[in-house]
Amino acid sequence: MLLAVYTAAAGQLWDAGLNWDLAFLTVVLIPAFLLVPWLALPVAFRRGLLLVALALLVLALLLRAAELDVLFNLAKLFALTALGFWFLSYFEAVSWTVLIAVVIPFVDALSVWRGPTDYIVSEQPSVFDDVSIAFRIPGEQDSANIGPPDILFFSLFLAAAARFGLRVAWTWLAMTALLGLTLVLTATTDVAGLPALPAICLGFLLPNADLLWRSLRSR
Repeated sequence: MLLAVYTAAAGQLWDAGLNWDLAFLTVVLIPAFLLVPWLALPVAFRRGLLLVALALLVLALLLRAAELDVLFNLAKLFALTALGFWFLSYFEAVSWTVLIAVVIPFVDALSVWRGPTDYIVSEQPSVFDDVSIAFRIPGEQDSANIGPPDILFFSLFLAAAARFGLRVAWTWLAMTALLGLTLVLTATTDVAGLPALPAICLGFLLPNADLLWRSLRSR
């Protein structure tokens, strides 16, 4: 509810400049949004998550058609979280999660710089706005956006930390902090955009490195 209220009222709030906006986004707003997957962990291993995710996607489309953009944004967040939890159900061992965390940063980087993501962001920005999660900047009509795979894999890695006995709190903190750092680098450099999945994958791997290594060696 608080996320919806903030998103709806963000354009009427203060306009404090780039540095303060980045501080607010990275310290307050992005962590608040990413608390959703953490708070949803109790249902991460339930049956029927795919049906829940599909129902939320349908709801998101209906909200988009009704031009209820605030609720549309939240429905996408919930749907992608459920999809990430459901996707983890196919991972039989923590080694599968490690493999994904090692491979997808390269795929994401290629997509952002020379692939589909680059094309969509550059040539079809309205499409990216529709599918991405928006973090409204206070005092402005603009927003910082991250793509659907970023939320999906954030949720997957967080649920993996819970399922395989890793450090859940440290995983959430590291993924959130590195994602915020990616936003800061994007906003303060000349690059058009930076891939977010490398930060999310490092946020999963780094705080759990010793536990993951021990698990892989035992196998």
